[in-house]
Amino acid sequence: MASSSLWQRFQQYFLRYDEPDFSIDISRMKFPDDFLDKMRPKIDKAFAAMKKLEAGAIANPDEQRMVGHYWLRNPALAPNAKLRADIEETNARIKKFAADVHAGKIAAEDGKRFQHILLIGIGGSALGPQFIADALGSTRDPMDIYFFDNTDPDGFDRVFAKIDKQLSQTLVVVISKSGGTKETRNGMLEAEAKFKKSGLQFSKHTVAVTGVGSELDKHAEKNGWLARFPMHDWVGGRTSVMSAVGLVPMALQGFKIDNFLSGGAAMDERTRANDVTQNAAMLLALMWHYAGNGRGEKDMVILPYKDRLALFSRYLQQLVMESLGKEKDLDGNIVHQGIAVYGNKGSTDQHAYVQQLRDGVLNFFITFIEVGKDRHDNRCEVEKGITSGDYLEGFLRGTRSALYEKGRESITLSIPEVNAFYVGALVALYERAVGFYGSLVNVNAYHQPGVEAGKKAATKLLQLQKQVRESLSNTAGKTAEEIARSVDADPEDVFHVLRHLASNDSQIRFVTGEGPGDDKFLLAE
Repeated sequence: MASSSLWQRFQQYFLRYDEPDFSIDISRMKFPDDFLDKMRPKIDKAFAAMKKLEAGAIANPDEQRMVGHYWLRNPALAPNAKLRADIEETNARIKKFAADVHAGKIAAEDGKRFQHILLIGIGGSALGPQFIADALGSTRDPMDIYFFDNTDPDGFDRVFAKIDKQLSQTLVVVISKSGGTKETRNGMLEAEAKFKKSGLQFSKHTVAVTGVGSELDKHAEKNGWLARFPMHDWVGGRTSVMSAVGLVPMALQGFKIDNFLSGGAAMDERTRANDVTQNAAMLLALMWHYAGNGRGEKDMVILPYKDRLALFSRYLQQLVMESLGKEKDLDGNIVHQGIAVYGNKGSTDQHAYVQQLRDGVLNFFITFIEVGKDRHDNRCEVEKGITSGDYLEGFLRGTRSALYEKGRESITLSIPEVNAFYVGALVALYERAVGFYGSLVNVNAYHQPGVEAGKKAATKLLQLQKQVRESLSNTAGKTAEEIARSVDADPEDVFHVLRHLASNDSQIRFVTGEGPGDDKFLLAE
């Protein structure tokens, strides 16, 4: 395609908002000119579904719940006065709590100010806060933050090693809607043990963000924790960053949560437009549909050209893949929907996997994220008239052109700078695009049955581990198959349980045989 025709296509498919200062360029996606018209029935259906969702309709039929993350940044949209009051009162409490912590009115046991945060959560209860902390953090923040976002003992120890000497000035934020999430519960118990070992009262250092009346809520109240903030049942984990889940750590780190919420609200306002050509979220969803034929046949590669947005692809992995990766559609048909998401940052990726993107298998489309402002300090020239930021922009545009020459399609999003307002706008853009796409392909974007299946399988294996441990003796070694027969279990499951126990329990011995079926396990004398 000649450069002149590309210029014409750019002008036709470039959407710019003056407020918020944002643009989306879909001109390097090769959809035919009649694509938007052909999609019109599905587009109209998606707009109608979104309007009902925002008005408070049951949008998660599996759980008979409303889906209200849009109300978090504009409480006036909430369908009743109680919900609006809950949002506004929670945000006011968060601001006051953070201000009291920063002023030393809420202080550590020794009377000193809290200086560090240990956030314990997993999935949406950690990915959002991690992304925000990395995107907005600086050395000027009143508190820094560390994370327990798994149930890996070595991961716990690595964090403890960093904060051990500052434990007395560490505020713990435990985030779990039900309070029963095992990874978060384990992290909480490990932290509690660490504080106790250090002669500190865990309750005087800890805050809960959880569902009202949950197991964690009751535990925090009973033990006199510093504060409790609600997780609403109409907000899913992957869309919870504008609730107390994200706002509590943001406020404690000193970030401008009002600006964050305002950015989300501003993007929401623009992406409610029923004119497809003026709706960035719908255009984004339509490009996903076009690229993957409505079946997720191509991966979504996220390439932000800014270090502060390096974790955005991880955040989007959960938002997109947990929302859209579904076996069945809303009519009960087997469809196996979803879009795989991966990415890192530019121009790092030009020295990594861009080689495959340009010359390898064509199973992806790219989203470049451009940030206008290079830095807030004085310019530093690395060549006469050229800065490092000029190179970064050059690499983005050069990579985009080089990939397009090879038939690699891309979307480009542009924001003026990375601050609380524009990070909020990006989050809101993708939340609505995911909602639209879910409607376009007729799936429930607001449940996650596959996640629950994995949790149930893990619980079953942990129950098996107790049985296997009890079946061992210190007189004669037993094979996995022998033990499996005694506990009526699958030999391979038993084998893996035994190998794990032998690696971590000094009382269990492991004698290698010729193969897995000959390996023997026994208790040490």
